[in-house]
Amino acid sequence: MAINPVAHYQQVLSMALEDRASGYQDLVSNSNALLAVMRRKGLWKEYSGPRIRETLQIAKPDGQWYSGYDFLNNAPIELFNDAYFTPKMVAVPVTLSLEEILNNAGSNQVMDVMESYIEAAERSLRDLMDEAIHSDGTADGGKQLGGLKVAVPTVTNSGVYGGISRVDHAIWRTSTFDAHTDFAGIGTQVTKDTIRPILNNIMTQRSRGRRGADLLLMSPEHYAAYDAATAAIQRINDENSLGKLGFTSLKYYGAGRTAEIVQDGGIGSNMPANTTYGLETDSLRLRYNPNRNFSKLFEGEGMKPINQDAIVQYIGWMGELTQVNPLFQWKLIDSNTTS
Repeated sequence: MAINPVAHYQQVLSMALEDRASGYQDLVSNSNALLAVMRRKGLWKEYSGPRIRETLQIAKPDGQWYSGYDFLNNAPIELFNDAYFTPKMVAVPVTLSLEEILNNAGSNQVMDVMESYIEAAERSLRDLMDEAIHSDGTADGGKQLGGLKVAVPTVTNSGVYGGISRVDHAIWRTSTFDAHTDFAGIGTQVTKDTIRPILNNIMTQRSRGRRGADLLLMSPEHYAAYDAATAAIQRINDENSLGKLGFTSLKYYGAGRTAEIVQDGGIGSNMPANTTYGLETDSLRLRYNPNRNFSKLFEGEGMKPINQDAIVQYIGWMGELTQVNPLFQWKLIDSNTTS
């Protein structure tokens, strides 16, 4: 049988992607603090079927103190219901023309050009997921993953999320605090003098027992204020978890609670300015289809268009960011940074 070198080089694309596929979860999670924490806690979970369903406890049975022959209450009550989410799909292409492959016919050269194209696709995948995590899910006609802007919105009593109306159901609302209006006696801006008292106030209001925000995602403005508020001898750098992944992180201690603080900002950042998200990460899930979890869309070497001398393959993902309890999720904004 004749050996076809072109076919051999086509297969290089498939093999190169196959070798890297198992690392794409790390690639994506390690570039986003929220996804990194969720993956560490086992909150990346598979789903099946056309919709993602999250079972919610929407009420609790009423207990009763009694004595003697008192009648005991046994009124039926609906304890559980479901939120449902529509899975979203994303794909990043890796495309090479046969001219590019043939012009790099030596094995080292082929792997070099392949490496460059795959790395470009990986960067695109990482950026797309980070953008989506901070989104409201409306991009591309609502086909984008619904991120923090819809999971923890600024306006908390409007819209539908997970198939449940936030207008009609207060238990499905998160909380928003505005530094300019909500902290009389502390100040009207987020500064090094107000950031800790404001955070202590919020954490006290939005915590109960062992539950509360364990991750504070801060814009550069809020992170700088918190950093300046802590003297060097008091500052506690988090080097055991997110710090090991290269995130700029500190540890919050206050109001009887602890939380990881991460600066989520910089060049090309999708984090809103003058914002802090307080997240109870145990109430969030990244649900994904096990057959489309940062994997190749096409078997084998990919697809070859009928009218082009090229090879096309895709890295694909399917799923959604979901939530099971909004009670402990909050957002701090600074609507007026000048007064």
